[in-house]
Amino acid sequence: MKELVEVIAKALVDNPDEVAVTEKESGRNVTIELHVAQADMGKVIGKQGRIAKAIRSVVKAASSKDNKKVDVEII
Repeated sequence: MKELVEVIAKALVDNPDEVAVTEKESGRNVTIELHVAQADMGKVIGKQGRIAKAIRSVVKAASSKDNKKVDVEII
């Protein structure tokens, strides 16, 4: 899941070198933290959070086969 979020985020931002993704796992819950440059924050979140919601939907669909609950946090 970490690689999926990283590929999506790097495609969206102007500074792909500043994209950092960390993954924390506790049982069946996985938290993915996405760090981007401050200037790119709006591009990752999108108008009214639409892009952030789309990223979360894609990750949720990909994680359903692993039977895990994945949360994506944009920091």
